[in-house]
Amino acid sequence: MRLGIDVGGTFTDVVLIDDRSGRIHYTKVLTTPRNQAEGVINGIEKILNLAGCTMKDVDAIVHGSTIGTNALIERKGAKTGLITTEGFRDVLEIARIERPDAGLYDMNVDLPPPLVPRYLRLEVRERVGADGQVITPLDEESVRRAVEQLKAEGVESIAVCLLFSFLNPTHERRVREICQELYPEAPVSLSSDIAPEFREYERTSTTVINAYLQPIVARYLDTLVRLLRERYGHVDLRIMQASGGSMTVEVARRHAVHTVNSGPAGGVVAGSYIGRLMGDNQLITVDMGGTSFDIGLVDQGQPRVHSESQFEGYPVKIPAVDVHAIGAGGGSIAWIDQGGALNVGPISAGADPGPACYGQGGEEPTVTDANLVLGRLNPDYFLGGEMPLYPELARRAIETRVAKPLGMSVEEAASGIVRLVNANMVKGISVSSIEKGYDVREFTLVAFGGAGALHAVELAEALGMKKVVVPPYPGIFSALGLLVSDTRHDYVQTVALNEREVKPEDLLEVFQRLEQQGLEQLRAEQVPEDRITIIWSADLRYEGQSYELNTPVSHRNGQMTGEDVRETIRRFHQLHQRIYEYSSVDEAVEFVNLRVTAIGRVPPISLAAGEPAGTDASAALKGVRPVYFFGAGFVECPVYDRARLRPGNVVEGPCLVEEIASTTVITPGARGMVDEYGNIIVVP
Repeated sequence: MRLGIDVGGTFTDVVLIDDRSGRIHYTKVLTTPRNQAEGVINGIEKILNLAGCTMKDVDAIVHGSTIGTNALIERKGAKTGLITTEGFRDVLEIARIERPDAGLYDMNVDLPPPLVPRYLRLEVRERVGADGQVITPLDEESVRRAVEQLKAEGVESIAVCLLFSFLNPTHERRVREICQELYPEAPVSLSSDIAPEFREYERTSTTVINAYLQPIVARYLDTLVRLLRERYGHVDLRIMQASGGSMTVEVARRHAVHTVNSGPAGGVVAGSYIGRLMGDNQLITVDMGGTSFDIGLVDQGQPRVHSESQFEGYPVKIPAVDVHAIGAGGGSIAWIDQGGALNVGPISAGADPGPACYGQGGEEPTVTDANLVLGRLNPDYFLGGEMPLYPELARRAIETRVAKPLGMSVEEAASGIVRLVNANMVKGISVSSIEKGYDVREFTLVAFGGAGALHAVELAEALGMKKVVVPPYPGIFSALGLLVSDTRHDYVQTVALNEREVKPEDLLEVFQRLEQQGLEQLRAEQVPEDRITIIWSADLRYEGQSYELNTPVSHRNGQMTGEDVRETIRRFHQLHQRIYEYSSVDEAVEFVNLRVTAIGRVPPISLAAGEPAGTDASAALKGVRPVYFFGAGFVECPVYDRARLRPGNVVEGPCLVEEIASTTVITPGARGMVDEYGNIIVVP
């Protein structure tokens, strides 16, 4: 058995897969914000009871946590010091002299302040040249003075980023030794370990974020491991990465920056898995939970992974699934601004107190309250009836805060809330697709999260998308994604070579060294040899360009020839043409970074939904109730039980499909069909 746990802002989702029988068990528990480990343990206990098994039956746990993400969002990381090369103290503030996109013409918008204030950024005397040769030996006395000063200031963590250390890490490693000698209580993050690539600002920023989060993530993981050990003995715990792969607890403690945005990555990985089953390679995934609306893109069957991105305005140079998040979840609060206009989000009611209809003291109207008032949610079947909802509390919140101030009925106000949050989500999808050169009409919308299926069909209609897929278990789909995510480790080395200078044997030496590191790591994690996959790639650019494209590298049985180099360059031209609609085959190409990805494949999961049962879905009909649609008012809608739908069943809109952790709204004129894997395929 395998156990996946995804901690969200409102709920902690838990899914258990029995590889012997193919059965999938799932549940939700409320997230415990003050100590997320408590919610995780609650979820484990609940799922084990539901499945009638014990932890001895579980081979591995894969966990997606928001600890690092929340610490960065709330600026509640560790007090961090930075040790850097003499003359480079202000790299974090100089940055790129760029203004945020949203503030290009707004004089009040600025870059976020550095995570390390200037008085905690200290210089040491040393210098490594651009060729990796030592120009100025490390002055160890300057290092000792810096460490003693940081210790006196009470820093909890130390980042070390020395010039050109990605070519020669000797000085950084000696700095770490001195730190451990003088101040062993403070963990040390080396840029040559965390981000061994060129670009000083981005490398420094990534290393600082890792140091900023490391004590927070380590404390959480230590607490969770201790609770698990006390209750269940030893367990194999893996942590989800932003790249869409998983890693061991030991690796996660050292590489905390890789945990940021790891939860949303699981949903995109699961979406691509569903797409491969269906034979659909162009997908936009949307995960609507209680707090946020996360948008991912699957291009040619693979989640779009970037080697450089931003977290909360800070650049990071780590592989990360490209996920765009906006504040539009079920708990997003509706409010009226000073001009009398209705707004929804980005502030959320979260898990405590939650939407008004939860009956936990919340008084602000939310998207969940609006859906309940409009008949889209069944107050007696939320979480399968385990958590009752209170329609009268939802109506009161909307009437008091929205309907009366705007002079409209409660239903009109609720419809306005839903239409407005839909507009926000449509805009978010456009930013992630249309603004990046993709035509959304060529994509399938895969919707999940507790609230995703409530809005997906209306979003597809607004965007002109061809179809919507609501996969099995949408309410816990990101947690399911954790269990189809492979173990993954990424390695990189900057080479900065023009194609005229490239020698196949030089590239081969770097690739083989990086590959060996990956193999050793996977073997240490006891990944079977037949489940190991190694991928070589390189960041290429035209001479004079500022940024690169990651390109698959041609090689044969671990060897490289001049023809392999030329083939890799041809692939780069083709990739540049596809992404930017032009290529310059006569221009020289530069090899900037060489990358190796070491993957340990996990066993596949079975989503077969049973034998085809024809188009008639009447056996799944559980009742009829009025549902409000804009422009039509309340319409009597059939309500189907998803658990009783079978492959081939067709449901005509308007109707609802209810399940334990989600509800699918199929609008008037749309049609849904259940495929062989249990997906509901809706054609708007």
